[in-house]
Order: sequence, then structure tokens, then C-alpha cells
Amino acid sequence: MSSWYRLDADRNVLCIRLHVQPGARKTEVAGKHGESLKVPVAAPPVEQRANTVLIEFLGESLGVPASRVKIIRGARGRSKTVEILGPGALALKAIQDWDRT
Repeated sequence: MSSWYRLDADRNVLCIRLHVQPGARKTEVAGKHGESLKVPVAAPPVEQRANTVLIEFLGESLGVPASRVKIIRGARGRSKTVEILGPGALALKAIQDWDRT
């Protein structure tokens, strides 16, 4: 298992450490950044727009409703910790794919 994510099977929660770059042309997973996953976000860091786009992107990419994606640490910075409540098989497959980038 990689250091940027952790599955808490007891709580059924997937925790992901991210390094976010707001103001990008495209929102995508861009590989690893130290012990985090690097995600450029196509929104400015103003009025929580980048966080909103990030949550929507993660929800869509992981096959869960955006309401189950929560930023639990770093809402105002580039380094964030996100929890995905009740990740399914699609989320775990995406995480494995991202781990290979």
C-alpha cells in the first residue's frame, strides 16, 4: 500500500493525502508529489471554488456521490487530506490505477 492513501476497513473510509494545484487548465491526477497524490484543479483558490471542483472530480472519478467526499484537513492550503465514505470497488480500482502513475 502506498503512503498517500489508507483504507480504514473498520469505518469503511478511504483516506487520501493530496497536493492540490489550483488554477490549472485541467483537473486530473498528475502522479505523486512526495507522499501525496498531485491533483491540478481547473478552478481558482477563491471562495472555495477549487475545493468544490476537487470534491466533484474525486466523487466522479471514484464512483461515489460528492456528498461522501470530505476534506478533513487543509481546506485552505495545497496539502489536503480527504475522506471518502463508503468507497466501492470502482474507487479501490481507481486508487490502484493512480498508484501506478
